[in-house]
Amino acid sequence: MTRRSDWPEYTPSPDPPPSSAPWGDGIVADIQDGDGPALSRAEAGPSPASPRRGGRGRAGDRAPEREAEPKDPVERARAICLRLLTGTPRTRRQLADALSKREVPEEAAEEVLARFEDVGLIDDAAFADAWVESRHHSRGLARRALARELRTKGVDSTVIDEAVGRLDSEQEEETARALVARKLRSTRGLDREKRLRRLAGMLARKGYSEGLALRVVRRALEEEGEDPELLEEHFPGV
Repeated sequence: MTRRSDWPEYTPSPDPPPSSAPWGDGIVADIQDGDGPALSRAEAGPSPASPRRGGRGRAGDRAPEREAEPKDPVERARAICLRLLTGTPRTRRQLADALSKREVPEEAAEEVLARFEDVGLIDDAAFADAWVESRHHSRGLARRALARELRTKGVDSTVIDEAVGRLDSEQEEETARALVARKLRSTRGLDREKRLRRLAGMLARKGYSEGLALRVVRRALEEEGEDPELLEEHFPGV
């Protein structure tokens, strides 16, 4: 019989962030910043995905495949952020940590991060919404697991609450039922206790509460033909 004190804690898996940036394509395109000037291609710097080609002269005369990072700290911070944002959305905290590791002065880093927020290249709310949508549908993660993952990426708690709040209890339970239904067949042939532990443990690792997990598993086993009276031994009060 599974004891409630044995309920495992959710551990985030090192999965990649959402595949598409919430702000769309073309991060080095001209972006109008309200009433202020646009962030031009010259301001954004060269795209890391398109290094300058060398001339047709001798090998020693060709331009390097990759230009050296700018010496100016602001330009350097901008180049680092654009390179990190190419094809992959990031939170402000993630970019700030990256700049800190590259020893970019705090004042220069803050200037670039603020500018990128103004033009929409950094948008933690959009990141959180995309993360919840992607991870819930692709991995079946529950709200608790999603919130924990977003916290590790430095997203503000208010933003997290709004993003995970878009998943209601009914949708979460429906996803849990679908996860158990897919797993159920592979547990046939095991004794009742092992089946319970595997099915409920799978939901626990995805962040579902103990009460919801046990309720969903019990219902699935009953629908499969398990004796409700025998299940009561493993699901007291559920």
